[in-house]
Amino acid sequence: MQTPQHPGDENLSREDAAARASVITLDTIEVHLDVRSAAASAREDFGTQSVLRFAASAPETWVDFLGVSVDEVEVNGEVREVDWDGARIRLTGLADSNVVRIGARGRYSRSGEGLHRFTDPVDDAVYLYTQYEPADSRRVYPCFEQPDLKARWTFHVTAADGGVVLSGGAETSRTDVDGGVRVSFAETPPLSSYVTAVAVGPYHRVDGVWHGERQSVDLGVLCRASLAEHLDAEEILDITRRGLDFFTTAFEQDYPWGKYDQIFVPEYNLGAMENPGLVTFTEAYVFRGVATVAQHEARSNTILHEMAHMWFGDLVTMRWWDDLWLKESFADFMGTHANVATGLFPDAWVTFASRRKGWAYVQDQLPTTHPIVADIPDLEAAKLNFDGITYAKGASVLKQLVGFVGEEAFFRGAQRYFAAHAYGNTTLEDLLRALEDSSGRDLRSWSASWLETTGLPTLTVERGPLAIHQDVARPHTVRVGLWDREGDGLVARGDVTVDLFEERTVVAAPVLPDAALVVANVDDRSYAKVRLDDRSLEVVTQGLSTMPDAVARGVVWAALWNAVRDGELSASAYLAIATQHAPGESHPALLADVLAHAAFAIRHYVPAGARAAAADAWLDVAWTAMDAAGAGSDAQVIWARAVGVAAELSSVRADRMTAILDGAAPVPDGLSLDPELRWGWVFGLAAAGRLDAAAIEGETTRDATSSGRTARLAALAARPEASVRRDAWLAAWEDETLTNDHLDATIRGVRAGESRAFVGKFDDDYFARILSVWRSRSIEIAARLVRGLFPATDDTARVDAWLDAHHDAPGSLRRIVIEQRDHLARDLRVRAAAVARR
Repeated sequence: MQTPQHPGDENLSREDAAARASVITLDTIEVHLDVRSAAASAREDFGTQSVLRFAASAPETWVDFLGVSVDEVEVNGEVREVDWDGARIRLTGLADSNVVRIGARGRYSRSGEGLHRFTDPVDDAVYLYTQYEPADSRRVYPCFEQPDLKARWTFHVTAADGGVVLSGGAETSRTDVDGGVRVSFAETPPLSSYVTAVAVGPYHRVDGVWHGERQSVDLGVLCRASLAEHLDAEEILDITRRGLDFFTTAFEQDYPWGKYDQIFVPEYNLGAMENPGLVTFTEAYVFRGVATVAQHEARSNTILHEMAHMWFGDLVTMRWWDDLWLKESFADFMGTHANVATGLFPDAWVTFASRRKGWAYVQDQLPTTHPIVADIPDLEAAKLNFDGITYAKGASVLKQLVGFVGEEAFFRGAQRYFAAHAYGNTTLEDLLRALEDSSGRDLRSWSASWLETTGLPTLTVERGPLAIHQDVARPHTVRVGLWDREGDGLVARGDVTVDLFEERTVVAAPVLPDAALVVANVDDRSYAKVRLDDRSLEVVTQGLSTMPDAVARGVVWAALWNAVRDGELSASAYLAIATQHAPGESHPALLADVLAHAAFAIRHYVPAGARAAAADAWLDVAWTAMDAAGAGSDAQVIWARAVGVAAELSSVRADRMTAILDGAAPVPDGLSLDPELRWGWVFGLAAAGRLDAAAIEGETTRDATSSGRTARLAALAARPEASVRRDAWLAAWEDETLTNDHLDATIRGVRAGESRAFVGKFDDDYFARILSVWRSRSIEIAARLVRGLFPATDDTARVDAWLDAHHDAPGSLRRIVIEQRDHLARDLRVRAAAVARR
């Protein structure tokens, strides 16, 4: 057995991966896991063994593994001395054809990376699941951890009896063993290591089946037993069946992976992960109370996004993480496209315009932005590139591309792509060739303009003659919408399509009325920020909520918010528009986004001297709108949640909120005071100093679930007391027993309300800690700490000094610090502009 004294470098480089792939041809990996120790909380380790079969054209290579120990290594039947530095197991004396057996001990995870172990406080049941992307399967079994070394995998899992044991393949046998059961699974088709998966525990299961034109697939929907009453499995199965109908027809390719299980797991770091045959989802999609249409749409989008990955990503996989977008951008686009095409949520593009593109716009204006086709030198860089560029910007430009080549040609190209590269690995060149063959268009200039550049154009309108100006010349087509006042509302006067190539383009059309409101990119087809001219701004200030087209309203709301972020529209002006028009906003996703932006504006963009008054006024707006909303409506729920958020910074409704929570005052008619809403209000009241620890503990008694315990931790840490915030600050950095969710809750409490009065004294401590925490903790946990506890100082001097003194810090750490600095600088810049306007 060997345990490393000086751990090796976990950060695999692109060059090392390419070198290994050039001398290895991988055939199969057989994995044996023994997790009978899972229920013993004192045990941190589990048994793991891999048998790897591969051809080699070089005498040595390495196998990746991060764990407790490597106990034995056998090469072609010969026992070898273990040579393991904590990250790489070195193999020497390789033959042309090799069978390597490695026995080791892995470590259970509490960070959501590798094999995560969770104990349900409701019934003490223990649950396991795996999460690997981009490189955490090596935390569970020895393997070749890179996407272009695919294997056919066979799993054998030994677990304590009495629960579900799952992997991506179908179960082939189950044998009783001492203290449990040994379950074997069918060999998979070729897969990259990061999409293999295992789950173990007393999961509740609902079965179904999908009957397609050429195949039938067994379906399963699973969650923890204590959540079974909340699992709306039939809706999830309906989405799954419709999605499989759509994708197998659109791609002219059968579902490749046998069964289709979907499992909702606790303390999950992502929205979902596309493990073929065993897709994992966050439990946030198991709604414990009222869920709005927007929440159901988001879950459907995620289900369809992961399903698209069965082809884009799993069947055909990027060679290295530079081309991560080859799967994520496509899946992001396909999730929304399929939501519309299947009839599940016909206006899903409205949500995309507001939410997904808003994420992309923020990311693309950071100094760390990158092309969609990114330069990813190593695994740390890959981990941080699961961002708004790779997902939402990529999906946005794909939407443009579909319009450019035509939907039929686009899907015909996708069909050729899958047929040519099934079970293989690809690059951008392979995709462009398939789309060019199907469409007859030259896509090289399009790729150079959109996939291989950074930033986004801003579109402004000039009148007399009407022209569109873009500050960054990009080739794209936009629709310009023309609107006029009529009575108390706005009505469309028509639109004109304009091809943009240069910085300024005159809009030529037979008839162009002198419209009161002109909106560029009114259908949100292109990827660009939109600026409203002064006349148009005046019109939407008066009549925004009367526009009948939800997509157009989404474009206008986004234009207003981007103007606030850029310091061109004051936060007070945005809040005034939201006060007037948000109560009339009928689209749930747009409404939720507007309210989130309003709350953000108060916290970040309103000058300190005006913040209290703005917070009080906004809480009154939210409360009044909640009261006025239809009983049981989505709007009522969304406004009620906004009340909890607003209560962090204002106590003007605290007495009434407390009375409702205590049952001393009636709940607004039709409003469900479910656990999510109750905890939202409790947190806001705690942060404002209106609930003490005893009241918070009382709420925990009411909701003694894992979600309730996590919410309790956040609320307790949010109390505005110096000792409370100090203890929470120290716990976040130093208490390594905190799970990923509990760390998030602690950070949320530290940053709640007017936190600077309590945590400003820790600014220097933050900068003293971040480098060591980056080196000592997993990247998932370290990144949460570095982002979440970044100090909201009154200038950038401290962060600038740290950056100047740490040019040699890991690039991924510097990237996060640089991004947080940019957010801070924007806050300061926008607030200063507001003061200057006075």
